[in-house]
Amino acid sequence: MQSAADKRRVFRKLHQTGCFVIPNPWSVGTARYLEGLGFKAIASTSAGHAHAQGRPDGVQSLDTVLAHYRELAACVEIPLNADFENGFAHDPDDVGKNVTRCIETGVAGLSIEDFSGDEKNPIYDFDTAVARIKATRAAIDKAGGDVLLTGRCENFLHGKPNLDDTIKRLKAYSDAGADCLYAPLIKTREQIETVVKAVAPKPVNFLNSAPFGFTVADIAAMGVRRISVGGTLSRVAMDAFIKSSRDIAENGKFDTFAGVVSNADLNKFFGKYPS
Repeated sequence: MQSAADKRRVFRKLHQTGCFVIPNPWSVGTARYLEGLGFKAIASTSAGHAHAQGRPDGVQSLDTVLAHYRELAACVEIPLNADFENGFAHDPDDVGKNVTRCIETGVAGLSIEDFSGDEKNPIYDFDTAVARIKATRAAIDKAGGDVLLTGRCENFLHGKPNLDDTIKRLKAYSDAGADCLYAPLIKTREQIETVVKAVAPKPVNFLNSAPFGFTVADIAAMGVRRISVGGTLSRVAMDAFIKSSRDIAENGKFDTFAGVVSNADLNKFFGKYPS
């Protein structure tokens, strides 16, 4: 098994050139299958894990989330990036303390967002948001500095599609110590290319959570370094489960079982991993 330090070195190298997809598993099984497909890194999904536990996104406890990161980081040989939401705290000092605990789980990277958790006033004020990134950077540096920090601006995700403010924040997060920048739900070529140019030479993560019409090659050509899918893979799985179970409950049919992967095939795949 690669050490956490080895995984962190690999993760940083992935951000230096080219473009890679970092899919989002929500369990040991999904993490291992993605590794088996050849993906070079994975990222957690707060929504995917919460829904799998029968909870809405954003309500899981810090201890629950940290246990999930520890499990994912230990089950594969590839790096794990943690969707650390808003750091599970408002105050920058408290964010820093929680980031220290997150690092101890073995993650190779983590993201901190500027979503306050209050949809009436969803985005932290500029100075507070920057202070939170600085506190995160300080905690990472104190732990050795090898964990990759992604600074997230949540404007577009929470009803504030202001590209100028988004870029202002991303540039400030970069100056405050973020290694990678991320503005979930920008989705047009113009928006993507504008963000990439604005924060260069820092790498950009793009969230491809819907069929926006872009291929990996298209997104790479726009200058994006990392492509994530958020909770979408987990929703694909949940959608199939809902449709199949509804067909049984409402129509008494089992037609959706046709063509699914076999138990034997899954046993063969997962049998490669130690028990």
